[in-house]
Amino acid sequence: MPGTKQQGWQSANGPAATYREALAALDKYCQSKYQGKRLPDLSDPEKDELLKGLEDEKIKLEGVDGKSFFELVIKDVQMGFFADPLYGGNRDMVAWKMIGYPGARYNYLDWVDRHNERFPLPPVSITGRADWSPKT
Repeated sequence: MPGTKQQGWQSANGPAATYREALAALDKYCQSKYQGKRLPDLSDPEKDELLKGLEDEKIKLEGVDGKSFFELVIKDVQMGFFADPLYGGNRDMVAWKMIGYPGARYNYLDWVDRHNERFPLPPVSITGRADWSPKT
């Protein structure tokens, strides 16, 4: 049964199965629309056209809700990009550096009300900073 808008995406499958099914359907669509080309072989403008078609619901995938899959991918990419590097994304805390987020610092209360000022220290992951090394 589909969830309500407030419940977000719902599926009896887990994320891995959802991705497998949707990527297989997307690959099948690409091969039929782009003369046998698979998704990685498409040009950048073709990829843009494909993603825009999924977002606008102009592209229909066999057995898969393309718009829901598009929204799932966008959300997963955002979470991976802005998550703590401990979880496998945001390598070298590049997203945090880009937005000026201090990371998992134990205390930066002096900076909470200082808007539009760049925090002077590098971000810290849950596991520490990449440039920190244990003293031997």
